[in-house]
Amino acid sequence: MMVQAEVGTIDAYVVRQSSGGLEVLTLKRAAGMRCAGAWEVIHGRIESGERPEDAAMREVTEETGLQVERLYSIRCVAFYVQRQGIVNIAPVFAAFVAATADVRLGEEHEAAEWLPIADAPERLAWPSARDALRDIQQLVGSGHAGPLEDVLRAR
Repeated sequence: MMVQAEVGTIDAYVVRQSSGGLEVLTLKRAAGMRCAGAWEVIHGRIESGERPEDAAMREVTEETGLQVERLYSIRCVAFYVQRQGIVNIAPVFAAFVAATADVRLGEEHEAAEWLPIADAPERLAWPSARDALRDIQQLVGSGHAGPLEDVLRAR
């Protein structure tokens, strides 16, 4: 039996510009949820007929109440989902939000904290977050993608 590969989920790193530089929103999983107590970023399923960038925008709003001002495609992460017997490929996005926006958590998370992007890798549970945060800092750390804007900007 061959294992299928599919694009079924997204990762969204919610970021904002502060006076000290780029900050990333970290979320602590609630008790009774998958990976309870782990700090992470937004992970979500792509619904039938939905484009990955639309799923990222929807998931950010559903899980934090925040509205995305600009969305950038950063990379893809592949991982094996043993329960389903598939390799999932998750597009990774940087979702810029207003610096003063208030976070409204849903039931999946019990806490949220904005961290300087340099401090976030130590907080986040998944090792792939280190690479994604490094790429976000390099590609859009100034608040835009510069000469790569026309390629990386998804919304």
